[in-house]
Amino acid sequence: MKIFKVISLVALVAVIGCCDAVAQGVVKKRTGENDKKNSAQPGVTPRMEAFYEDEEVSDADLVWMRVIYRSLDLTNEQNMALYYPEEPTENQENLFRIIMRLIANNQVAAYEYLDGREVFTDQYKIKVRDMLDRFHILYTEAKGSTEKNPKFTIEESDVPCNEVLSYYVLERWEFDRVSNRMNQKIEAICPVLHRAGDFGGEAVKYPMFWIKYDALRATLSQQYVFTDNDNNLEKYNYDDFFMLRLYKGDIYKTRNLKNLSLMQMYPDPDDLRRAQDSIDNRLNSYGKHLWVPTREELQARAEAEAAAADTAQKVENREVVASETKPATKRSTKRGLKSTSSTSEKKKKAPKVKEQKAPKSSGSATRSVRRRK
Repeated sequence: MKIFKVISLVALVAVIGCCDAVAQGVVKKRTGENDKKNSAQPGVTPRMEAFYEDEEVSDADLVWMRVIYRSLDLTNEQNMALYYPEEPTENQENLFRIIMRLIANNQVAAYEYLDGREVFTDQYKIKVRDMLDRFHILYTEAKGSTEKNPKFTIEESDVPCNEVLSYYVLERWEFDRVSNRMNQKIEAICPVLHRAGDFGGEAVKYPMFWIKYDALRATLSQQYVFTDNDNNLEKYNYDDFFMLRLYKGDIYKTRNLKNLSLMQMYPDPDDLRRAQDSIDNRLNSYGKHLWVPTREELQARAEAEAAAADTAQKVENREVVASETKPATKRSTKRGLKSTSSTSEKKKKAPKVKEQKAPKSSGSATRSVRRRK
């Protein structure tokens, strides 16, 4: 009887374990299906979205922070990876088409461009329909569109990719006391339309909207781009392009009390360029000057300074020697020219002809030879 009870208990445990395994499998399957259904972007799972979301750093942990606005010119060769291809291909799509597709499908939120007063809250979310009407982009309502979840279909030929010739990038430079590091992250991106008037003239810039970069990262990580014409391998994706700072952009504004751009603060082009370079240098070197250097760093710095001084001394000595030899050469040349010219002048002078002296007249008369017989 005892053996029979033990066997029955073992069988009961096995049956319960099988039931649990089946139940867990069903739950996992349903969870996976729900994840796919709830995924905001095709090909992107919620786990991917969570992976690319940056953890917000508390202001209490920050020692220093600065907000920078950059303008990325897509005609610059270093930024052309964001513009091309103009028309989508089998494996490639430019950045603006990706952004417009996500916005039209109501997969990411876009926010109003407030020119230095950006606030990424629900109050400042834009209505996609109003934005499309404002910039005269043709669209139709997509299937399944509702008032709470509006979706739109935009034909590929109606997406104004050829007019988006620049982007505004909002950067945050933070020094975190917890990690003791300078962190640079992109907070938002704004596509900018360049449109000329009806009568031609210079194109006018129209910033369209801000879109938070964290909402784009999971999708941008799926799209690889060319960054080098000499190497046709797609080594980087859009997320790498931004996170590794492969782009090149000029600082056009920093957050300030008066909300002025650098062009307003420095009207002169030379002063503007110096201010931009100064801000860039400060951002790149801020974290390096916060800590006391180690003995090895001091020794390496001293050796570098000694080598630079030695090189400068050698250059100075060469200049001194060159300055001493040049005048001597000139003098000798002048002397040689003088001696040569004097010799030639002497040769050219005609020899002096001695004047014949007239015969001395005597006091006695001279007999005429003709009258002799």
